[in-house]
Amino acid sequence: MDNLTSLVAEAANQPSIPLSWYLYVALALFAIGAIGVMVRRNALTVLMSVEIMLNAVNLSFLAFARFHNDMNGHLVTFFVIAVAAAEAAVGLALVLGIFRHKKVVNVDTMSALRN
Repeated sequence: MDNLTSLVAEAANQPSIPLSWYLYVALALFAIGAIGVMVRRNALTVLMSVEIMLNAVNLSFLAFARFHNDMNGHLVTFFVIAVAAAEAAVGLALVLGIFRHKKVVNVDTMSALRN
């Protein structure tokens, strides 16, 4: 038991990464994802960019949870991961259905689904 206590005390004395660094990385990931959504025309690339944006939000939730020593950020992150998995499954199913019909996965051609 003494060994475990000393390991915990030793880990607490280690310098930690500041919260701002986590937020800078999350900001960079979110910006990359947002640029990917706005610039790209391929539906699969747009879906991957949305996933990058969701991971940036997860990183910020986890950073704040670590900063405040609270588990609520972890719970929200698990929920976001579950929603992201469902979004990926539904998004890929839609892209496959459109590709079978139109033979193209361009986002611009998907706006004319009524014809």
